[in-house]
Amino acid sequence: MILLVHMLLGAAMGHVVKNPILAIIMAYLSHYLLDFIPHIEYDVKKLKKIILDLCLGILFIFLFSKNNPVIYICAFFAILPDGFTVLNNLFPNKILEIHNKLHTKKIHFLRDNKKISNFWRVFSQLLIIFISILLLTR
Repeated sequence: MILLVHMLLGAAMGHVVKNPILAIIMAYLSHYLLDFIPHIEYDVKKLKKIILDLCLGILFIFLFSKNNPVIYICAFFAILPDGFTVLNNLFPNKILEIHNKLHTKKIHFLRDNKKISNFWRVFSQLLIIFISILLLTR
């Protein structure tokens, strides 16, 4: 999933779940749920795309939410697993390597399934964006 999708669903968790600790935990776990769904990703080596994606996520949250600080904290925790993957690439260690194997090999196992068309991979992300915005605006 792209960061925008993770951030919006994480922010939606922060808005819907009234207990901030539970909202943060759910936002973090939502990352793995979303990565389980077949989706399209961009090349993470393209820094401009990552920055644009991150900025769009913040902009969407700003535009569609009540801008409660917990919402932004949840958005951060929703992208944290990808941050751990980047950290593992920069500073490899045993704990980050375990996380990386779980995240990329077990959770993303449907990523390379060629039977799932790109239409459904894009549609799933658009649907999650739509649902997240609905949750943020209610």
